[in-house]
Amino acid sequence: MSALRNEIVRSVHHWTEELFSFRTSRDKGFRFASGQFTMIGLRIDGKPLLRAYSIASAHYDDELEFLSIKVPDGKLTSRLKDLAPGDEILVGAKATGTLLLDSLTPGRNLYLLGTGTGLAPFLSLVRDPDVYERFEKVILVHGCRQVRDLAYRSKLADELPADEILGDLVRDKLVYYPTITREPFKNRGRITDLIANGTLANDVGLPPIGKQDDRFMLCGSVQMLADLRPLLEGAGLSEGSTTAPGEFVVEKAFVE
Repeated sequence: MSALRNEIVRSVHHWTEELFSFRTSRDKGFRFASGQFTMIGLRIDGKPLLRAYSIASAHYDDELEFLSIKVPDGKLTSRLKDLAPGDEILVGAKATGTLLLDSLTPGRNLYLLGTGTGLAPFLSLVRDPDVYERFEKVILVHGCRQVRDLAYRSKLADELPADEILGDLVRDKLVYYPTITREPFKNRGRITDLIANGTLANDVGLPPIGKQDDRFMLCGSVQMLADLRPLLEGAGLSEGSTTAPGEFVVEKAFVE
């Protein structure tokens, strides 16, 4: 079986001049767990040009969804931004990644911490009923520089709680917490600072983070991950894996 499959772009949405998402067809044989990523790309001069992208769609969706930045000189994104419905795109036949529920020990509260396009894997996770079976509260924190960068804001704040199937679970358990660093907004500051000074826990009505109850998934910029790891470890939390579950997991694969 080929490691790559040809899928068809179904729709494209440009959130800002620097940010867009797109949906593609999905091969019936493609399986993935919420939070995983796969390789996607285009065939350039007869050769595949690929990058790792988290899958934003729910694991049961008929289509695949991806969220991407636009890098003017990016080898792949400078081309992906011009995608249109009907275009072909390459999608890896296998999904992988570290943001797996089974890599976390049981807890009460699940914090999903993402910056920028690091939101993508959490869009899949917050639409997975199993997440709400395992945790009493699910706190999705999306950090961006400007308000316009809060992709999916209305979907998370309004549409998901009204979903016919997931709505009851989402309204009871999901807390969506967008935060901005460079302009006025109801939540201001870097995710690391909001955790360190207790603002995040206080705003969502939970005690300060602790090893007994709190679990974390991290996906974002290199700096964000570098700052959060020692903060969590300092609170006594350890990084988990499929072989040795822990209190937090980190996605280390990045798009350009």
